[in-house]
Amino acid sequence: MKPKRYVDLDLDFLPHPVTKDVVLKYDEEAVKRSVRNLVLTNLFEKPFHPEISSNVTTLLFENFNPVIAIRLRNDIERIIRDYEPRVNLRSVNVTPSPDRNLLEIGILFQVSGFNSTTGINIPLERLR
Repeated sequence: MKPKRYVDLDLDFLPHPVTKDVVLKYDEEAVKRSVRNLVLTNLFEKPFHPEISSNVTTLLFENFNPVIAIRLRNDIERIIRDYEPRVNLRSVNVTPSPDRNLLEIGILFQVSGFNSTTGINIPLERLR
């Protein structure tokens, strides 16, 4: 049986070099884009759905400690579990780098219909 085919727009909106159409993302890449967008969505940013928010950027300005790390991880797990049904979440890691004003978020997951585990890394940097 052939796995499902997921399609999404590449939000960089770069034109295809030959056809000049907007480039599309397929399968695992489309789902990765969706997970990244969910994690980076702020409160009230999505019209008519203010509940879709991971609160990640708000927590970026807190003094980072183990409690904030757990809260951040829980928020990310919740938003992926609630709003991305194509994903079987494996793990979420939050690694601080206070010297660089940076949080590294690593998310491992399996896309439904595909056998391999894939992941994304999202660096979040505080402005100085």
